Amino acid sequence: MRKQLQFNLYRWMLIIALATGITSCSYLDIIPDNIPTIDMAFADRASAEKYLFTCYSYIPAFYHPDSDPAMLGSGEIHIFDGGRNSRANLGLITGEQNVNEPVANYWDGYMFNAIRDCNIFLEKVDGVHDLSQDELKRWKGEVIFLKAYYHYLLLRAYGPIPLMDENIEVSAPAEAMAVGRIPFDSCVNYVNNLLEESAGMLPLKVDKETTEAGRVTKSVALTIRAQLLTMAASPLFNGNIDYTNVIDRNGVSLFNVVADPKKWERAAKACQDAIEETQLAKRKLYEDSKINYYVNDVLKLQCNLKSILFDRWNEEVIWGSTRTDVRWIQTQVMPRLEAEWTLSSDLNGEVCPTLELAETFYSENGVPIEEDVTFEYSNRYKTRQAREEEKWYVKKGEETAILHFNREPRFYAAIGFDRGIWWGNGRFDLEEELYYLQIRAGEAAGLRAWERLSQTGYFCKKLVDPETIIDKDNFTSKTNYFPLIRLADLYLMYSEVLNETKAAPDAEVYYYIDEVRRRAGLKGVVESWKNYSNNPNKPLTQKGMREIIHRERQIELALEGKSFWDLRRWKEGLLKWNKPIKGWNIHGDTAEDFYNPIVIQRCSFSTRDYLWPLKEYDLIVNKNLCQNYGW
Repeated sequence: MRKQLQFNLYRWMLIIALATGITSCSYLDIIPDNIPTIDMAFADRASAEKYLFTCYSYIPAFYHPDSDPAMLGSGEIHIFDGGRNSRANLGLITGEQNVNEPVANYWDGYMFNAIRDCNIFLEKVDGVHDLSQDELKRWKGEVIFLKAYYHYLLLRAYGPIPLMDENIEVSAPAEAMAVGRIPFDSCVNYVNNLLEESAGMLPLKVDKETTEAGRVTKSVALTIRAQLLTMAASPLFNGNIDYTNVIDRNGVSLFNVVADPKKWERAAKACQDAIEETQLAKRKLYEDSKINYYVNDVLKLQCNLKSILFDRWNEEVIWGSTRTDVRWIQTQVMPRLEAEWTLSSDLNGEVCPTLELAETFYSENGVPIEEDVTFEYSNRYKTRQAREEEKWYVKKGEETAILHFNREPRFYAAIGFDRGIWWGNGRFDLEEELYYLQIRAGEAAGLRAWERLSQTGYFCKKLVDPETIIDKDNFTSKTNYFPLIRLADLYLMYSEVLNETKAAPDAEVYYYIDEVRRRAGLKGVVESWKNYSNNPNKPLTQKGMREIIHRERQIELALEGKSFWDLRRWKEGLLKWNKPIKGWNIHGDTAEDFYNPIVIQRCSFSTRDYLWPLKEYDLIVNKNLCQNYGW
C-alpha cells in the first residue's frame, strides 16, 4: 500500500516540477489533491490501521551496526575489516564524514517521508466511519508522538531543521517549497508541544503485549520528552559558542549561544514527570531473571544483568523495538565456543567490544580501575593464573590479563574475554564443565583464517541471550525485542540533570544513580569513593559527580547505542574519538604474545563532526538552507 501511495505522490511531484521548471528538495513531499488511493487508505478501520502501522514502520532498526550509527560510531564497538558487514558508520569517527555523500544521511533518507505519512494520517483519520472515539483518540496520539519522534531524531543529528507541521499542497507556490531551517530552541519547543499533546491521548500501558508490542504509551512520550529537553540543556546545544556564526539566509541565528541554566531545570521537571508516570505503569528496575536454573550468586547476578535485554517486555522496559533483528545480531557477536564450530554458517562474531570499553567498567569496588587504590592498574596488561575462588569468572588455572580480574558484575555480564567463563549456550548445570573463551591465534574463538573473527580479542557477551543455543549445526533462540528505552536510562538521566541544577550534589542526586548501582551489586557512590578511590571527595562536587554520572551511563548502557549520543551532547567527542581503537594482538598464540595492546583503527574527529552536514546538492536546489558549522 505504501509503495503505491509513494508512487502516486512522486508522480505528481514530478509533473509539477516539470511544469514549473523547479527542482524540489528530496525531503519535501507534496500532497496532490483528489488522489483516490489516499482516500482508500482511510476507507475503513482496517485500512486506517494499516496506515497507522506504516507510520510506525519508519522507526529505525536500532542495534544494527550497519543501520544504527550509534553502534559503530560510538567507539565502543569495532567491526572486522575483512568481513561482510558494512563499516560505513565507522566513518563518523574516522574522518570520513563529507558533504557529497554524507555518512548516515537521515536528511535525504526516510525521516521526512515518515513525517509526511504522519501528517497524511492526521489529516485523514477523522473521516474513518467505523472507528470508535477511544481508538481515534489513541491512534491520533500515537501518530502525533511518531511525528514528534521523527523530528527529534533529525534534531539530535543535525541541530536546526525545517519543521513539517503540515504537508505542502500541490497548489503552493515554488517559494513555499523551499523551506528553511528553524532555530534550534524553536524546534525543541515545537517537538516538546507535540509530545505533551500526545501524552494526553495515550494509554497508561498496552493491554495486549503479544499483539501490541512496540506501540507507544504515555510513559514513552514523557520519557522521549525528557530525552529531548536533556539534550537541549546539554553543552552541545546550550551556550555553545562554536555555533555563533550559524546564521540562515535571512540573518537569523539558528543557535542561542548564551548558556541558560533554566534549561536544566526544565529537563529535571520533564524527567520527574516521566518517572512518576512509569511508577503508575508499574515500571521498576529488573532484578529477577526468569531463567529457571540453579546457579550461584555470582552467575545469578550476571544472568539478571544480561536478561534485562532478553526477558521480553520485562518491568524495566519502557519502550521496546519490534524492528531489531535480535537473532541476526546474536550471530554477529557470538564467539565459537568449540573448535569444530568453525564451519558454522550462523556464527560471524566480528562485531566486538574495544579494549577501551573493557577498561571503562569499574573495579569490583565500584570505582574506575585507574582510581581504585587496591587495583593493579599499572600492571593491568600483565597476566596471572585464575585461582579457585575466581573460577566463576575465569577458567581455573588459566592465564589471562590482570585487567580481567576483580571487576564489577556488569563487566562479566557484558564482555567476553580470553579465558573468561561463558555461562549458558546449553550448559547451565554447575556440576558440568562450563564453556570458557579461547581467543588466542589458532584457538576456537581466535584467529584461524582472516574471516569471521573478533579483531579486538573481545566479544559482546551482553548481546547474546543466555538461553540461545548455537553450535556447528544449530541456532536456537527465543523471539526477543531489545529495549529502546529502559528505566535505568531514565534514572541516570534524572541524576544527571538534577546535578546540573544544584551547587553541589545531594541525597536526591545520589538516590537515582545509587539505585542503578545497587541493582548491579555495587555500593553507593559516596561510600565507594570514600573507601576505595584515590579521589575520595569526587562525589561531593558538581564537577566530580558529573564525571561519575557520565561514566555510569557509559557502563550501564554499554553496547546499547546510547554512548554515541551522550558523548555528542556532552561535547566530549574531541577527547574520546581522537584516540585510536585498540585491542589485543590476536595474532599471538601464547599469553605473552596475545596480551599486547595494538592499534586497530585510527580515529579522527573535529568540532564540525558533532553535527552532520547537509548534502551539498540540497543546498544547491534549496537556497533557503544553510550548512552546519565547519562544513
